[in-house]
Amino acid sequence: MRTDLLYGKNGISLDLPENALLIEPTNLPKMEDEKEAVRQALRNPIGSAPLKESVKATDTVSIVISDITRPTPNHILVPVLIEELSHVPLENFVIINGTGTHRDQTREEFVQMLGSWVVDNIRIVNNHCHEKDTLVNLGKSKFGCDVYLNKDYVESDFRIVTGFIEPHFFAGFSGGPKGIMPGIAGIETIMTFHNARMIGDPLSTWGNMENNPVQDMTREINGMCKPEFMLNVTLNREKEITNVFAGELYQAHDEGCAYAKEHAMFHCEERFDVVITSNSGYPLDQNLYQAVKGMSAAHKIVKEGGSIIVASECSDGLPDHGNYAKIFDMAKSPQDLLDMINNPEFKMFDQWQVQKQAVIQVWADVYVYSKLTDEQVTNAMLKPTHDIEQTLEELKEKYGESMTVAVMPLGPLTIPYVEEKVKS
Repeated sequence: MRTDLLYGKNGISLDLPENALLIEPTNLPKMEDEKEAVRQALRNPIGSAPLKESVKATDTVSIVISDITRPTPNHILVPVLIEELSHVPLENFVIINGTGTHRDQTREEFVQMLGSWVVDNIRIVNNHCHEKDTLVNLGKSKFGCDVYLNKDYVESDFRIVTGFIEPHFFAGFSGGPKGIMPGIAGIETIMTFHNARMIGDPLSTWGNMENNPVQDMTREINGMCKPEFMLNVTLNREKEITNVFAGELYQAHDEGCAYAKEHAMFHCEERFDVVITSNSGYPLDQNLYQAVKGMSAAHKIVKEGGSIIVASECSDGLPDHGNYAKIFDMAKSPQDLLDMINNPEFKMFDQWQVQKQAVIQVWADVYVYSKLTDEQVTNAMLKPTHDIEQTLEELKEKYGESMTVAVMPLGPLTIPYVEEKVKS
């Protein structure tokens, strides 16, 4: 079976066993006119007055975007937003890049994300989660931390959050309120949002929005300084817009999540010996940190003691910023990592991604096909592979000729699941 995996900007093609199960979401066509679809959504929103009628010419307007690790089509969404608000002077706009704990974007990257006209004419700021003078304290969260959000956002008269909706490995679904929390939050708030208890809760998982503490916290914090308008989209494997959800934050996001779930869920009868996955290609597979999402999607359907092979280009390394790589040096095994992170006295940003990865590694072996060096991969307690087809052949020695294989070409854009049998 010949299969193409999303990998970097060009993809890779594999020859797989004929009995391998192909797992991918419903392949939806792009909207006929993406810009016009966005424009009509702004004029006919969900649970809200049309955008143009909601904003005064004297208002300062903040537009929150997702950073370069997300494939949100900001180059379409932001210009249409500004065109629709043509009665507002350009100097009244600020675009806030929702970096969370990620690195700043360069001017060249902003041109890639937004187009040169937007970069030349609109003020753009990166969120700096560690710099308290760029944040505002909004009070206390019921989850036990002070709430800090970006000052430009809080002080604007009209707030818009953009993004795209896909399955998310601990928030249920991305998009909506996640653009604000953790996108433009302060580090203290982000650390609580990602602490071991929140991430380790069994309800913090793919596709679940009910009693999910991560989703509950992001919605609570959005309510403390709510965006007046949301603009989110869903995408297909070519990163083209398949639907638009705009309007009141919670109503519009709920509709978008229901739509994404309908097309992303994939039922499997049994778990597999080997699951091959991507991390959805560029820009989602720029680093190993992000590749944990592809591993986590495969974890849903791999047998205990099985193997996951993730194809993630990692053109941006581990990445080099943050603590992700450093945390692996603090323990000798995935179980040691979990024990360390679950200690209430341990607090280090990026621990949440290591925690999710370690849970997977305790369950199954994980092989990584990437541009990383073997040393970088092994230092993260993973196994490097330079030939996925050869690794599959080698795994037959472990699982036998009857080895079962599943492949997820779009990685975490799919939610595979197995209805586990209850033991009597």
